[in-house]
Amino acid sequence: MSKSERSKVTAKILIKIGAINFSPSSPFKLSSGFLSPSYIDCRKIMAYPAAFKMITDMMIDTINSDMIARSPNYIIGGETAGIPFAAAIAEKMGLPLSYVRKKPKDYGKSKLIEGEILKNKNSLLVEDLMTDGKSKINFVNNIRSHEIKCHLGIVVFNYNIFEYTDSILKKNNIKVHYLTDWEDVYNEICKMDKFGFDIRSEIRRFLDDPVAWSDNKNQINDI
Repeated sequence: MSKSERSKVTAKILIKIGAINFSPSSPFKLSSGFLSPSYIDCRKIMAYPAAFKMITDMMIDTINSDMIARSPNYIIGGETAGIPFAAAIAEKMGLPLSYVRKKPKDYGKSKLIEGEILKNKNSLLVEDLMTDGKSKINFVNNIRSHEIKCHLGIVVFNYNIFEYTDSILKKNNIKVHYLTDWEDVYNEICKMDKFGFDIRSEIRRFLDDPVAWSDNKNQINDI
């Protein structure tokens, strides 16, 4: 399956299982801090075994086809949504698995990395989605602080709409692969004639300029 085919299949799965949620009048707050008329809930994939298998199989296809030059030999899931995807990928590929926390626990051993710490391994960070990339940099820095190599990431869904994302990832020597992004999901929504014209128009405005859309909604909320 080609990269474009994987993207279309993933987009259709997310739409079919109801992982694309809309609320233009009462926007969702993203991890990046921006407001959005939509919330992508990749956690729902876990509730659908056939969809979960297809998604994780396509993630493995992406690893095998697009990461040949820096093939990972250690899988690390991001707390918390990345863990089930990472576990499935590690089991299918026969690779060791750990997971990384956003910040240390305030009890017990106060660990950032749970599981075995395999220093100097070439690890792959697995997450459910990426908004603007900043949380991925935090995870990668936490991984690298344990002398684990990490220059690669993979997510199911990439917003792929923030202009600065590629530059900050490149600056931190991180390449994040993904199955699908907002543009392909939007195209599938239009083809399937889903959610109504008004919602599709609002989504288009958001995708064309997410920062301005968020700023406008914040101004309205402040009135």
